[in-house]
Amino acid sequence: MKHFKAISVALILALLVSVANVWAGNDSKRGAAGGVEVLLPVGAGGQALGGANLANVAGVEAIHWNPAGVGRMNGSGEAMFSHTTYIADIGLSYGAVAINTQGFGALALSVKTIDFGAIAETNEDYPEGTGSTFSPVFSVVGLTYSQSLTDRISVGATVKVISESIARTSATGFGFDAGVQYAFSQDSPLSGVKFAVALKNLGPTMKYDGADLERSVEVPNSAANAPTRTLRFSSQAFELPATLDLGISYDLKLMDVNRFTFSTIFQNSNFGSDEYRFGAEYAFGEQIFLRGGYMYVPKSANDEVATIFGLTMGAGVNLDLGGMQVRVDYAYRDTEFFDGTNTVSVQLAF
Repeated sequence: MKHFKAISVALILALLVSVANVWAGNDSKRGAAGGVEVLLPVGAGGQALGGANLANVAGVEAIHWNPAGVGRMNGSGEAMFSHTTYIADIGLSYGAVAINTQGFGALALSVKTIDFGAIAETNEDYPEGTGSTFSPVFSVVGLTYSQSLTDRISVGATVKVISESIARTSATGFGFDAGVQYAFSQDSPLSGVKFAVALKNLGPTMKYDGADLERSVEVPNSAANAPTRTLRFSSQAFELPATLDLGISYDLKLMDVNRFTFSTIFQNSNFGSDEYRFGAEYAFGEQIFLRGGYMYVPKSANDEVATIFGLTMGAGVNLDLGGMQVRVDYAYRDTEFFDGTNTVSVQLAF
């Protein structure tokens, strides 16, 4: 039986690799997408696993990784708050709450905001700075619905509003995520194996507009005292960074209190290279967690570095406070050229 399970998992991994060859990433469009804040990960648990938790993530944390997992929360509701010290002194804050109802499914609301700090203002006349500062405001607000169709199949979808504002110029767009999770039954030869598929960040193009795109110009060949005219530049529309994620995970339980989970995903992006992510988690009594992960991105044809991220690690603890579960997680992501990122998240289940 064990040999059959190992062979089956190996065949599934081979299938994912073959799918990866069919959906190849688009290196030629790297850096051309907008609204990339939708890709920034939230929650320390998933980040410590390198983002490989597509198939086994559950509860409110699943909103970002795979909305299908939201409906598999324990209890009637969950809430999560996380903060990431991202690269270049950028702060990423996230909050979400989910409610599970009998018969209807789970609903969740999430808010992600990015703090860039104060940036010195420059223009054509003052390239060294005007003496003023500005701070861009980027946010993503999402509404998620998830339903467990059976004890093995769950589905979910998220509609999100993406907002970017830089001084007096802004852009607003909409994105859509959808995902499926499937788990084999306990009496199946593949017990412990889970699959998942997610399509994320599908939506129309976004476009900047605002007063900062206006310029006062003098009309050529006009009279000496002719007034200037105000012209507005038209900005180029941009697409969202849509991705297709395929994932698999396997739970190995020993002596009832020890659980090892191994997970991997393949991610195809319409604006970059393919990504291969791997994660492993050890849980003792579902109270103490140790995690590690790695993200591999093949170099492009011109041997350029495709990502600045790689190794991840973290830990967590689950506390029972009598009627409420409190989970505190920490994650570290090694980063090339910058200091590594640090994420702390607190999750409540009630």
